[in-house]
Amino acid sequence: MNSILDDFKLAFKTGNVLNQIIIVNVVIFLAFAVINVFFTFAGQGATFDAINYLMLPSNLSTLLTQPWTLITYGFFHKGFFHILFNMLYMYWFGRIISEYLGQNKLLGLYVWGVIGGGLLYLLAYNVMPYFENQVMGSYLLGASGGVVAIVVGAATFQPNFAINLIFLGPVKLKYIAAVTVFISFIQSTGSNAGGEIAHLGGALVGYLSIRQLQRGSDWSKPIVSIITWVKSLFKPQPKIKVSYKKAKTTSGRSSSKAKAKAEAKSKSSQDEIDAILDKISEKGYDALSKEEKQKLFNASKD
Repeated sequence: MNSILDDFKLAFKTGNVLNQIIIVNVVIFLAFAVINVFFTFAGQGATFDAINYLMLPSNLSTLLTQPWTLITYGFFHKGFFHILFNMLYMYWFGRIISEYLGQNKLLGLYVWGVIGGGLLYLLAYNVMPYFENQVMGSYLLGASGGVVAIVVGAATFQPNFAINLIFLGPVKLKYIAAVTVFISFIQSTGSNAGGEIAHLGGALVGYLSIRQLQRGSDWSKPIVSIITWVKSLFKPQPKIKVSYKKAKTTSGRSSSKAKAKAEAKSKSSQDEIDAILDKISEKGYDALSKEEKQKLFNASKD
């Protein structure tokens, strides 16, 4: 058992963001599945009551006492096939985002997709008359909002990129995304209405996020900054060693020149990246030169 846990820890520490998101979802699902078995054998099916504090409630009064659920609901799943298909979609389309835009963009898309899906779910259940009799007892869970944000984000960035589907052969991303959104829309009044509405919210976020990125606005930055800060809270701080060293004197003029030169170089690099993104938007990724692809790859790691 310890070796399995060690394998998970190693995979999490050495893996990329895509693998880490999948591992977190799988570990949480397995942990609650095991707990549920023990509680059921003991005659106390209280696991669902515990998950209520982690799922997103449609009732706004309940949400005010559990605001964290706007994030946590995106890491819990109802059943095996629920998490299986979500993680498969995450892996297939997450690799495309990671390859072309970098891991930080993938993380931002996932988290914003979860938030966007949750917000549209709350809006629909508290505004639309169709849901007025369901708002008191409805809860949302699952990573679908974040996953669909990644699917639509990949299709927005690379609409003509094709992947091979069983029985269908190569299919362009724009068609896969369109079918995904359409199915969610026509099923938004069915038995899983809340989940389908969350899909639509994630899709909207995925589209807007990539469009804003192409215009030079990176929505992933605040998400990455917050997560980096949270991680730093759990890292042991190194002991501060005080040393004294005679400082070299430099003229104010040379310092200001170096600063201005660095700022000009940074602005020039950003202008180049913006131009590359514009070119991708107009002609597709394949139209880039080898040098442009390398510049985009280097920028995605920043």
